[in-house]
Amino acid sequence: MNKLKMKTHDASEGNMAKIAALFPQCVTERKGKDGTVELAIDFDKLRDELSKDLLDGAEERYQFTWPDKRAASRLANEATDKTLRPDLDASVDFWNTQNLYIEGDNLDVLKVLRENYLGAIKMIYIDPPYNTGNDFVYNDDFAQGKDEYEQSSGLFDEDGNQVLDPMQRNTESNGRFHTDWLNMIYPRLKVARDLLSEDGVIFISMDDGEIENLRKVCDEVFGEHNFVNQIVWHKKYGAANDAQYLSDVHDYILLFCKNKKSWKPNLFERPDELNAKYHNPDNDPRGPWVATNLSVRTYSAANDYEISGPNGQVFLPPPSRSWVVSKERYQELLEDGRITFGKDGNSRPYKKTFLSEVQNGIVPTTIWGYDEAGHNIGAKSEIRDLFSDMKVPFDTPKPTKLIKRIIHMAENPSHDDIILDFFSGSATTADAVMQKNAEDGGHRKYICVQVAERTNEKSVARLEGFNAITEIAKERIRRAGKKIKEEADLNGQDLDTGFRVLKLDSSNMEDVYYTPEDFNENDLFKSVDNVKPDRTPLDLLFQVLPELNIELSAKIETQDVNGKKVFFVDDTYLVATFDTEVNESTVTEIAKMKPQYFVMRDASAANDNVLDNFEQIFKHYSPDTIRKIL
Repeated sequence: MNKLKMKTHDASEGNMAKIAALFPQCVTERKGKDGTVELAIDFDKLRDELSKDLLDGAEERYQFTWPDKRAASRLANEATDKTLRPDLDASVDFWNTQNLYIEGDNLDVLKVLRENYLGAIKMIYIDPPYNTGNDFVYNDDFAQGKDEYEQSSGLFDEDGNQVLDPMQRNTESNGRFHTDWLNMIYPRLKVARDLLSEDGVIFISMDDGEIENLRKVCDEVFGEHNFVNQIVWHKKYGAANDAQYLSDVHDYILLFCKNKKSWKPNLFERPDELNAKYHNPDNDPRGPWVATNLSVRTYSAANDYEISGPNGQVFLPPPSRSWVVSKERYQELLEDGRITFGKDGNSRPYKKTFLSEVQNGIVPTTIWGYDEAGHNIGAKSEIRDLFSDMKVPFDTPKPTKLIKRIIHMAENPSHDDIILDFFSGSATTADAVMQKNAEDGGHRKYICVQVAERTNEKSVARLEGFNAITEIAKERIRRAGKKIKEEADLNGQDLDTGFRVLKLDSSNMEDVYYTPEDFNENDLFKSVDNVKPDRTPLDLLFQVLPELNIELSAKIETQDVNGKKVFFVDDTYLVATFDTEVNESTVTEIAKMKPQYFVMRDASAANDNVLDNFEQIFKHYSPDTIRKIL
């Protein structure tokens, strides 16, 4: 049996493998920190392969950088041994739902998700914290004091002498101010890109404060060629009369693709006022139509000809224009009843365009009004309706109408995508996904991630008993799910309004599991168990799932096999037990089920004979089963 790593992969190893596949001659060997030989990239050779004119040193180039950018980039690639522990009491329909609500710092959560949701997320929407100069609750050890900032920014030499002109020096509001925010958002977007499917898209809400920097970061992470548009959302009804300069009534939504060639936006529904322009005054069996211009500005001599009306009048194209169709095509349209000369037959010729033949929808635009995408007051009203028995515990939600519009534009026709929001706040995305599923019978699934940010001691939320934003969000999802089921006409639809609550925590494994070489025999004797004492078998299972590339929403059942609790994930795709005193009979019963994977603890075996016979049992009954231990 192979031992599970019980931590995520280092993303840099995957990048090295990609380079090795393209340029095998650039792969070499070196001694690692522990003295063992490891593979490495010879960057001198790689530079030779990539360019005959090397860009090096202080040569001027186009770049977007800030203090600690390299550290932020490395942070995105680093492995984590943190795990997601299930909270059954806070969950709703834990064993059957496919929705996830995850509490914890979203960078580590994204790294865990990268293990089993790599390339699986169709759509990401995030509303990250706007840069107001306040401290971030996402602490990646990049927060710097004034002195630290000046050291890392290169403003001063080792002796404290200023090396840049004072007019070029970044002030506190134009240096560290932006740096902290960029170091927060950059590694998260890098990991998020890995999660997107090839036809996946990401929408990011932002205000004027960081929109320019956000665009540059996204250009780098997703590729400038994968930028789609910058949407302007009219989020407020009216102006704020106390504004110092201009009243801010809009937000931006940046839209990037994983691969722009693989995605096309869905059309929005045609508004009633647009369809109202179509009429059928001549009772044409093809239905309502509208008269469209038969001439075009682009002049063509071949399309400059006379047209005779039904009353003998002769019509020519307007000056400097020609007909939009050739004479032969015009005759075909005339014979097919697609040319009109007005009610009395004396008007200029127009082409009849039928409503039944026009595009079934309208192309999305870059300006979204509050009537079609919702507004801030409506968003607060939604929260107020859900929490009608108390004061509203959340001040700045996004409207579900906005998220539903984004989902409609981005999704696949199957309506079964996974939608991720890793700055989920009050869980508007979860609410919107459930509403969309109730409206069209879809099976979309959401993953919401939110750090357990404490509410202010004097806030309404705290007074109403909510100690953290996550507590507000979970209660919102519970209430929204109940409301949707009560009000929607489901017609027997099995609507999933449940959610699994998972909480980010340190590894389930003791340090000895990862670095046994750092412990002597006495230490090992004192700590025989490599699992932390407060961890449950279900905790262990959820740390195993990512490493085996199994979704955290997978169907999980438990059965008793010869007196031992055994987990069955997606039927018999994974069978696992973490009980003690597991004997050959239990192992044999499991092997007969022919699972794809089998996992157990090395401490689960009743005795050494079980371990000795383990491989033989599986080789006999299920040789293709992949066996793992922890």
